[in-house]
Amino acid sequence: MDIVYIRDLQVDTIIGIFDWEREVRQTISIDLDMAADIVKAAGSDNIEDALNYKAVAKRLISFIENSNCLLVERLAEEVAQIVIQEFKVPWLKLRLSKPGALRGSRDVGLIIERGVKPDRGD
Repeated sequence: MDIVYIRDLQVDTIIGIFDWEREVRQTISIDLDMAADIVKAAGSDNIEDALNYKAVAKRLISFIENSNCLLVERLAEEVAQIVIQEFKVPWLKLRLSKPGALRGSRDVGLIIERGVKPDRGD
């Protein structure tokens, strides 16, 4: 299995359960590992044969900027489903964090895995 990844994708959005959080945009950070078979793209050198990380990032930025979730759990699940369904990713690992959300901590968040890790049969 090959991994295409995005690290520290930062997006401002409305998220949180407190009244003040519903009135200000907060930055969330995403790390995303996506299973992909890169063999065809490596051979063709054509973006059409690759998992286009720029297209994934643009889609997630658009979605997250316009989302209005209360919990990071919901946002993470919705992000995972977009990647799996729209980009045909069989497995992903997503780390979603809210930097500065907890005093004394750099960030807080969660890590989820969805789908089944493919076996290349090597």
